[in-house]
Amino acid sequence: MSRSDSVKAIPGQPASSVSIKDIARGLMMPLAILGALLIFGFIEPRILSWDNLHNIAVQTSYLAIFAMAQTMVILTRGFDLSLGFTVSLVSVGASMAMVSMGASETAILVGMGAGVLIALGVGLANGLLIAGIGINPLVTTLGMANIVMALASTISGGFPVTGIPAGFTATFAQTSLLGLPAPIWIAALIFVLLHLILKATRFGRSLYIVGASPKAAVAAGIRKFPILTIAYTICALLAGLGALLLTARTGSGEPNLGGNLTLEAIAAAVVGGVRLSGGEGGVGAAVLGALFVTVLSNGMNLVQIDGYLQQICLGVIIIISLIISRDEFRR
Repeated sequence: MSRSDSVKAIPGQPASSVSIKDIARGLMMPLAILGALLIFGFIEPRILSWDNLHNIAVQTSYLAIFAMAQTMVILTRGFDLSLGFTVSLVSVGASMAMVSMGASETAILVGMGAGVLIALGVGLANGLLIAGIGINPLVTTLGMANIVMALASTISGGFPVTGIPAGFTATFAQTSLLGLPAPIWIAALIFVLLHLILKATRFGRSLYIVGASPKAAVAAGIRKFPILTIAYTICALLAGLGALLLTARTGSGEPNLGGNLTLEAIAAAVVGGVRLSGGEGGVGAAVLGALFVTVLSNGMNLVQIDGYLQQICLGVIIIISLIISRDEFRR
């Protein structure tokens, strides 16, 4: 698992020098990705074609956004089980807002604004319940997941919302720059911004300390309330942004768009090296994990492995990653 962007969140301690073991850990995930590509490519040569590699890059950009979202809260020893259903609610809500305004640039702006507000509301609610009242993140986000799932199904009637402006799809799903589609550029921009936030701001350093050692955070005078609230709000906002990109790709608001995104996002972050015990990992690990999960999914699809078996494989990989992470922590 990648450790290249992890932080030892102990106040007052200097950063340790990079050892051969650290370098080896940093290379594990890139080598695993390369190995998966070569193995699947040997079985089905189409996997290594340019068109398929381009498809993997696009698919990874979506999952990477959600994995980076989960990373923000996993670093605090939490996670967001409502992420996938937030995606569905934003997709439906934004699409209905656009359709109600007609096919115009104003409609696109209104729809995107509605999506952002929905995501902001979910994130703030999660953050305030967890940080303000002290409810366990599992219970809070599981309850929120049921609420937003019901809302998405109710307001859409369980059916896709069609008729969104063609300009929305053209801009966020079909536009390319230097040969790379918009989702890849947006994911890259999010990566840079979050990396800078985590590594170069007081909030980022506080986030790591809160996750690594709550007692140390108290001793350092760090208030958990604003840190946790902001973390869950950022997570939901990123989920909303990803939802808008997926909606542009599908061309309609889908009440089931979130699907297995919650599990896949957590899996990508954990497999990449973001530790569930908090305080270690980063967005670079999340992106590598997203690429690995996407390569596995793409490869298993092309070699025609059953979808249920794919879910089993993903679950096994998560468990193995947690076991490795636990053993490393004990050492």
